[in-house]
Amino acid sequence: MRQFFNPQRQFGDVDIAGIELDPQSRDDIPRDVEIEQAYRDYLDLAEGFLGRARATREVLLQVHKLPEILLQPLDAYIPHGERQIDQVRRRVLQGERIPHAEKVFSVFEGHTEWINKGKAGVPVELGLRVASVEDQHGFILHHRVMQHETDHQVAVVLIEDTTQRFPSIRSASLDKGFHSPANQEALHNVVEFPVLPKKGKCSADEAVYASQPRFVRLRRRHSAVESAINALEVHGLDLCRDHGIDGFERYVAMAVVARNIHRLGAILIAREAEEEQRRRKRAA
Repeated sequence: MRQFFNPQRQFGDVDIAGIELDPQSRDDIPRDVEIEQAYRDYLDLAEGFLGRARATREVLLQVHKLPEILLQPLDAYIPHGERQIDQVRRRVLQGERIPHAEKVFSVFEGHTEWINKGKAGVPVELGLRVASVEDQHGFILHHRVMQHETDHQVAVVLIEDTTQRFPSIRSASLDKGFHSPANQEALHNVVEFPVLPKKGKCSADEAVYASQPRFVRLRRRHSAVESAINALEVHGLDLCRDHGIDGFERYVAMAVVARNIHRLGAILIAREAEEEQRRRKRAA
C-alpha cells in the first residue's frame, strides 16, 4: 500500500480523508478505474479544503469581526476552487468536454489566455497577445492588447487607429496571420498600399499585386518587425511584473515607451558618431 497523505486530518469542523491505494495488485485493477478513483479521492480532499476555507471565513467575520474588505482575497479564490472541482468532475468522471470559454488558465491572473503559436518548439504559450505597429524608423506608433481576439480580427481596426493618429501613412505591411478576404478588401480603404500576404494559393490578380516591386520591397522590410518584437521583450515585455489586466496594459505601454526612448537614443548616438567621424576627416 502506498500512502500519499496522512490517513486522517482534522481541519476545524471538516474531516479530510487521506488517499490510499487498494493493497491488491495493480494488475487486477483496470487503469481507467484506478484513475477515476484517484480523482474521486482528490475531489473529496479538495472539497474538504473548500469547506475549511468557508468555515474559516465565517469565524473571521462573525467571531473576530474582521472587515469584509480583508476577506476579499479569500472570496476570490473560493469560486476558483468550486469551478475547478466542478470542471474536473465533469471532465474526468462524467466524460464531458469542457468548453474553451469556461476554462481558466491562471487563478492569479484571470485574463491569461491559451495561445496557439503554431511554431515548432513553442506550440503553445500562456499570456495575452499584443499587436504593435512600427514605422520605417523603428518607432512603435500604436499597440493593442488583444483580449479574446486574434490577429485577423484586429487587423483593420489596428491600422485604422494608427492612421487616425498618423494620417500621412500610405502603406502598411502585416503578417499572414492577419489575413482574411474581408481584411484584404477593407485595408485598401484604409491605406493606399496594404501589404498583407495571403494564406494559401493566390489568384491571378493577387499574384500580380504581390509581384509589384513596391509590395516586394515593403515585404522584405517586414522582417525587421521580428527584431522589434525581440526589442520589446528585452525592454521588459518578456514577463509582466504587474497584476491584473490594468497592470498588464500599463506594463505593455511602459515597454513601448522604453523601446521608443531607446530607439531615439540609438539614433542620436549614431548621429553624434557620424558627426565625430566627419570632424576627424576634416582635421586629418
